[in-house]
Amino acid sequence: MEVKAQVKNLRSTPRKTRLVIDLVRGKNLKKAISELKFVNKKASSLVSSLLNSAKANAENNFSLDSEKLYIKTIQANEGKKMKRYRAGSKGSARPIKRRLSDISVVLATEEEIKSEEKKVKKVSKKEVEKTSIKKTETKEDKK
Repeated sequence: MEVKAQVKNLRSTPRKTRLVIDLVRGKNLKKAISELKFVNKKASSLVSSLLNSAKANAENNFSLDSEKLYIKTIQANEGKKMKRYRAGSKGSARPIKRRLSDISVVLATEEEIKSEEKKVKKVSKKEVEKTSIKKTETKEDKK
């Protein structure tokens, strides 16, 4: 069972938010929340509140145990841009874009993540075999 949560229009740029998100991607939910307490970034508290919201969704809506949950995917995308202006030379105005970010997270149990990894490995092995066959055929054709 996948549990989703998202936050839109956070007052932190996506680039700065991705620094924090990269620290917790793929980790156990409980461990990720505890690690975010010690990260000295503004976005860490915002990401932590999002993870707590996803945890509450899992417990209340799906009756899942929060200690068995892992962060399957988490991403920070660019949201709206607040347009402001600053005084420039010769009485002109210079534009400023204040970027906001949208963060979305998907939580899953460890068994689900492992089963999906096995499916991906099977598909990739088949693709490798097909490409290697094509390569050998092209080498023989050239001779």
